[in-house]
Amino acid sequence: MKSDLNAEQYLKKVLSTEVIDEQCPVHRTLNILSGKWRTHVIFELCKHSSMRFGELKKSIPAITNSMLTSTLRDLEKLEIIHREQFNEIPPHVEYSLTAKGKELIPVFVEISKWGETNL
Repeated sequence: MKSDLNAEQYLKKVLSTEVIDEQCPVHRTLNILSGKWRTHVIFELCKHSSMRFGELKKSIPAITNSMLTSTLRDLEKLEIIHREQFNEIPPHVEYSLTAKGKELIPVFVEISKWGETNL
């Protein structure tokens, strides 16, 4: 899909398609953002240049350590976040958004606009 399509053109295109294809950009993006915690982690990383595991855990108190670890690994495999290990004393790891991950920031801007209008 061309990025210059407006909402009306996009809906016309979607309605003219009989089958939702695995190659559909919306379908593929929703698969990346699916899961209870992925969007929460991405959103927190949008607000900071980098964060340690403990900082992420504090910013999302309802997530368990194992779920946060799993979510971070998934997002790293998807190339949404970058994991950098510092072999210092004490050793630590920092997470940040990749260029691909930073391209999701406008999505959060639009979600925010919708929330301000509708919630």
